[in-house]
Amino acid sequence: MKLTRHAPTDRQIIQRYGNGGFRISGMEFSGSVLVLPSVTSAWAHSSMNTLTLESFSPVLEIASTLDVFLLGCGERMELLSRDLRSALRDHGLAVDTMATGSACRSYNVLVTEGRSVAAAFIAI
Repeated sequence: MKLTRHAPTDRQIIQRYGNGGFRISGMEFSGSVLVLPSVTSAWAHSSMNTLTLESFSPVLEIASTLDVFLLGCGERMELLSRDLRSALRDHGLAVDTMATGSACRSYNVLVTEGRSVAAAFIAI
């Protein structure tokens, strides 16, 4: 799906998602991605089953600067395990989980509101 939204130029913007990848701030990514306020990178996870505390290390490093952290779970919303959610919270990171499409749209809205947001998106 193609998304268009006006946002500050110093923020990452989701322009397209689907077909196994993303277009973010003019760059194409194949597979899942980790989107931080100023940089997007490949993320080596294709399902919720492979996620560990270490999967979120780059986000944990900036957790205190974030207003929101979104996790796009793929085609459908899934919950993190209670243990992983608790471990992330203990490190100062609350996670909002939703389907990847919903997470991409929510991310763009939050960015245009000027919020400090990061996200991890499992490709669909």
